[in-house]
Amino acid sequence: MAAKIKKGDTVVVLTGRDKGKTGEVIQMMPAENKALVRGVNVVRRHQRQTQTQEGGIVAKEAPIHVSNIAVADPKDGKATRVGFKVQEDGRKVRVAKRSGDLIDG
Repeated sequence: MAAKIKKGDTVVVLTGRDKGKTGEVIQMMPAENKALVRGVNVVRRHQRQTQTQEGGIVAKEAPIHVSNIAVADPKDGKATRVGFKVQEDGRKVRVAKRSGDLIDG
């Protein structure tokens, strides 16, 4: 099945502690059905000092399940479902169900 959410997409969090927040997808993990979203699900971790990195408490994004995020509509920024459409030139593109706009250029 084609990916409905991809790296670089702007997504809206639907449930959980960060409900309503938007952010850009940094990394997709299709095997675990999870995604890393910039500024969402931020956790604080203790990190040991290494030669390249200093130690202390570091804030970083934790993965969030894809069922808890939705693609933001290009027109108004609200959550939308994703559909697929085949263009005249044969390309398969993602379309926002809410407004009908193309998600990928």
